[in-house]
Amino acid sequence: MPLRLTPTFRAALAASDRPLAGMWLCTGNPVVAEIAAGSGLDWLLIDMEHSATSIEQVLGQLQVAAAYPVTPVVRVPSNDPVTIKRVLDVGAQNLIVPMVSSAAEARAAVAATRYPPDGIRGVGSALARSARWNRVDGYLAEGAEHVSLTVQIETTTGVDNAAAIAAVEGVDAVFVGPSDLSASMGLLGQQSHPDVVAAVHRVFAAATDAGTPVGVNAFDPAVAEAYLDAGADFVAVGADVALLARASEALAARFVTARAPQRDSY
Repeated sequence: MPLRLTPTFRAALAASDRPLAGMWLCTGNPVVAEIAAGSGLDWLLIDMEHSATSIEQVLGQLQVAAAYPVTPVVRVPSNDPVTIKRVLDVGAQNLIVPMVSSAAEARAAVAATRYPPDGIRGVGSALARSARWNRVDGYLAEGAEHVSLTVQIETTTGVDNAAAIAAVEGVDAVFVGPSDLSASMGLLGQQSHPDVVAAVHRVFAAATDAGTPVGVNAFDPAVAEAYLDAGADFVAVGADVALLARASEALAARFVTARAPQRDSY
């Protein structure tokens, strides 16, 4: 029976009349992924770069998210064609490739998502969830239509090359990472420093000029709002682990710290 795949992140961005809001999934847990998938957010970032998430856990999260009107995006750990091939084959349609600092690196990422002669992606669709085990008609010929690629700019070199990166054919969106960018600028941990914000805005301008959607990571609501006002097309506004950490700390502050016996100090 022929099957159809869901629209890509590229299609979701093009169809939306407002910026898209998403969150990170770092636990690798499918129950957490399903809770987030049903939240009403537009997209979810399944993170393999800064978590212990395995490819098996990516598969589980993609499977549970498929039941909900949300777009899952997988961030691979690096711009590695073997990893990209495997993540695509387990059914990820939308990838974020981190630490892209040049047009050449962006072209390499594109090539890893394309079958020959347009790229170097290995052909295993008959054995893989990507084509639902050959149940998606024309998958090989139309493979590029079923995949979207977002590249992440998070170095000063990447900022300098943002226009060239955004203009690479096959790059569907650009995502800015202020954390690593601030470190690259010698401002480690200062994501809201004016110089870092200005660098993010430079990427926004370069991507917009190229006609490429641009997004940013911003867990602080005020910072996220400011980037939305500055023209972000999509924003990651939270993470499962951060939400759990802050909420559990708030519970401890209310029910432990606030009720602890007060001792006289001398």
